[in-house]
Amino acid sequence: MRTSAENRLRVVAVRIDPVIEQRLRVLAEATGHKQSFFLQRMIEEGIDAMEEIWLSPDTLAKVRNGDLSEMLAAHRPTSDLFDVDATDAAS
Repeated sequence: MRTSAENRLRVVAVRIDPVIEQRLRVLAEATGHKQSFFLQRMIEEGIDAMEEIWLSPDTLAKVRNGDLSEMLAAHRPTSDLFDVDATDAAS
């Protein structure tokens, strides 16, 4: 993924199980890559499958056609990733 002034990579915080974090750390140390490298690859390689499972066919078609601005304007934003109360309530 190339970055530009409009398309800079964003930071996302996520809680993961300590065992998964340890496995990620071992993978990073053993290969000389950063943990973020592997997380980025996992997200890029897995988002298609997640979209197909969780999105309606109509929404999926819009996402795949690049109609994101129309979709985002029509929907209420999701809770902030750093909103601890919202994340804990959903668990």
